[in-house]
Amino acid sequence: MEDQAKSANLLVGVNEKISTKRSLLLGMQHVLAMDLYLAPIIISGLLSLSTANTTFFIQMCFLAAGLATIIQATIGLRLPVMQGPSYVPIGALAAIGGKLGLGAVFGSLLPGALLIAIIGYPLKAFAHIVRKIIPPTVAGTVIVIVGISLMPIPFNGIYSAPGFIGHNAMIAFVSTAVLIVCILLGRKAKGIGTFFRLVSVILAIIAGTITASLYGTVDFSPVKEAAWFSLPSFFPFGAPVFDLHAILTMVFIYIVILIETTGTWFVVSTVTDGELTNKRLNRASFGEGIGCFVGTLFGGTPMTGYSSNAGLIAITGVASRRVIIAAGFILVGLGLVPKLSTLITCIPGPVINGIFGVICIAIVMNGLKVIQHITIDDRNMIVIGMPILLTIGTTVLPKDLLHTMPDFLNYILSSGTAVGAIAAVLLNLIIPAEKAKKG
Repeated sequence: MEDQAKSANLLVGVNEKISTKRSLLLGMQHVLAMDLYLAPIIISGLLSLSTANTTFFIQMCFLAAGLATIIQATIGLRLPVMQGPSYVPIGALAAIGGKLGLGAVFGSLLPGALLIAIIGYPLKAFAHIVRKIIPPTVAGTVIVIVGISLMPIPFNGIYSAPGFIGHNAMIAFVSTAVLIVCILLGRKAKGIGTFFRLVSVILAIIAGTITASLYGTVDFSPVKEAAWFSLPSFFPFGAPVFDLHAILTMVFIYIVILIETTGTWFVVSTVTDGELTNKRLNRASFGEGIGCFVGTLFGGTPMTGYSSNAGLIAITGVASRRVIIAAGFILVGLGLVPKLSTLITCIPGPVINGIFGVICIAIVMNGLKVIQHITIDDRNMIVIGMPILLTIGTTVLPKDLLHTMPDFLNYILSSGTAVGAIAAVLLNLIIPAEKAKKG
């Protein structure tokens, strides 16, 4: 079943062989679309890391993401899923690090990662859990809320970026417009149209960066100052400290992350027509856990499948695992070569955010594809609609209110994805389908 025929909506299927040069070019497009450095930058600020430690932390997150991507694409899910730092655990990591130090942060991550791997193999229990608590109704809803919860990010990024807000809006507009035009050209024509579709994100980044340079908001000077090569090491921020409370907190968070990434797997499955068999799901859980474990050894944070890249697959029509594996090696390279990772971080924020907004739309639309054949009766209206409402409500919660809550609640309510995903799972379990039908 894993060698399925290519979907009619794809230009390149999951297992199709493409050249190394083309794989690297398209893989770089995935890397550029990921905004990988945002999560580590936020965490670094919350943990009050020094400038040197922040730079190194970002590098290690690139390295961890690359290793996790390669693991998931080769021995794990074996579908085109890019792995990157999850936004879900930011609040908890900041709380643990602030109270117990960096050693406790990384000590709390290791047991949870191993647990996720063990659930997949040797227990082979993850697929059963998914079938029980994450049917298509829940999966599609989680995908939709992932896209919805991400939508404020590009707007906040544009509004808060350095410089005049009108200039930032224009930069984002140009990036978005070029991406949309490329997408439309890819649908209307063959040949040159296919070219525009394949490199749509790269062209949008180039156009947006040129526009930003006209306003004087492009600064590549940090690239000149960065070193060419830097070797990783085990536990670069100190020996791990194993605190029971911190470990239990992160185990719960890993479960939420797993719900989040399962939604991404359903997105990729929908886009590529790749069936999520029990064997594939168990392998995916194993790959997720091993990727997170290996990444933590080098100083990275928990990894998750990036829905934005599933949206990119839908936009470009390229679903080859070779592209994703190439992107994984590019990320490893970025983690070893500070100049390259610094170059990525120098792309103006409004450029990335303009592109990211379109990708959020693609995520939501793919979630709707999953649930489009589901009958919207009274039960499903609540199971689907209430998590969306709670997700939107969570994204507009005042920050001052969050700061008055206990750390655990602060973490939960800081993540629209977490709130929506938990609500979808619980409502699906609590509301009996039989009673809804009889009513």
